[in-house]
Amino acid sequence: MTHLFTPLTIKNMTLKNRIVMPPMCMYSATEEGMATDFHVIHYASRAVGQIGFIVVEATAIEPEGRITTHDLGVWDDEHVKGLKWITKQIHANDAKACLQIAHAGRKSRATDRPKAPSEIGFEGYPTPSALTVDEIKEIIEKYRQAARRAKEANFDCIEIHAAHGYLIHEFVSPLSNTRTDQYGGTQVNRNRFLYEVIEAIRSEWPLELPLALRISAEDYIKEGLHPALWAEIINGIPHGYVDIIHVSSGGLVKVPIDDYPGYQLMFAKKIRKETHQIVIAGGLIEDPVMANGVLESEEADLIFFGRLALRDPYFPLKFAQRMRYDLTWPVQYEKSKK
Repeated sequence: MTHLFTPLTIKNMTLKNRIVMPPMCMYSATEEGMATDFHVIHYASRAVGQIGFIVVEATAIEPEGRITTHDLGVWDDEHVKGLKWITKQIHANDAKACLQIAHAGRKSRATDRPKAPSEIGFEGYPTPSALTVDEIKEIIEKYRQAARRAKEANFDCIEIHAAHGYLIHEFVSPLSNTRTDQYGGTQVNRNRFLYEVIEAIRSEWPLELPLALRISAEDYIKEGLHPALWAEIINGIPHGYVDIIHVSSGGLVKVPIDDYPGYQLMFAKKIRKETHQIVIAGGLIEDPVMANGVLESEEADLIFFGRLALRDPYFPLKFAQRMRYDLTWPVQYEKSKK
């Protein structure tokens, strides 16, 4: 029976367990987007703690696509060295490394004039400029180059950030995309940017390497996106191009969300059932028994633990003890096991 410490193979990547650290921005890069000592320590310590799959925070494909001026960057070849430093330490501790590549769109505070599909602002942010078709093509090319650099930096997986109200999410949702050209007007057209980004990434990221897609499955507004529609969008992606769906929710508009342990599980379950994709689920889950139940009932394939991973890099070791699972500890820490 599947549990938190059951291995999982996705194409050429084998995860030693089902425990995921989701991407969480640290806002600790240099103003040029370079990784620092903090990033290496931050991610390596979670790998030492036996998290099996570490998704490195949203990493911008261009300077204007950062959430803040201290986001990690992957828009320049100079970024590769620092990112490779991170993957080296993750791999040294038997974990797999995934890079989330992102563009903040209208939710960027790194520029006075953010970019978006339409001139519709996010509350508290400047009104964005609507991208021209030529600008859209330029951004798609930057996603392609980011994928090339991720490969050079030895990441095992790339995750496309299409959640939380950032650029791809803005294109897909009718709440933020009122274009009337080939990138708007119908849901088919609103999906086009996402599909073209995936195609561009796959031109650099071989099919034998896994590719993840993080989505906000629910906009929490009737006129927005919902899990059934996202399932249709995912099913429109060519077979084998995307291998993992990382399910989150919200972020496109400011609405109250009733969050509680497992509040997003229903979305993940529906996405998994209707797409037959490998799904990462989560949302305030901090109990290994609850997480095991999700895996055993086949509602998801992996579980992300965000805030818990920030508070305690070594929580998987504690989970194993609670579950009476004989997990091999890092040799340096074995004396503290009992």
